[in-house]
Amino acid sequence: MERATRRLLQTSKAQVHGIGVDGESRCAHYHTPLDIVAIKMRCCGVYYACKDCHIALADHEIERWPANQWKEKAILCGACGNESTIHAYLAGGYQCPTCTAAFNPGCRHHYRFYFEDLVPAQKGDAG
Repeated sequence: MERATRRLLQTSKAQVHGIGVDGESRCAHYHTPLDIVAIKMRCCGVYYACKDCHIALADHEIERWPANQWKEKAILCGACGNESTIHAYLAGGYQCPTCTAAFNPGCRHHYRFYFEDLVPAQKGDAG
């Protein structure tokens, strides 16, 4: 198993956990220039670069954020270090609300793993 690389983003106090995490929260699984979003997992309150990093490194299942908690700051921009609410992230048009750095629009295909009430997660769907 690959060893986790933990990186403290220079503009934020939040650590992003994952495999091969760089200074903008890209990881071994997702590493295009637009893959600069980390998500605080509801289950453990820890920022991970992606669901696959959480699956590989955490000792528990991912818990999805219910809609009534989308005002929580749980999204970290890897470009500026801003923490945004889930609601602001989902409404933000695939960019950081603070620095306007572009986020990967393909991440929407994974929302079902992180957020309840959007698209139900399918059992066994690794998407």
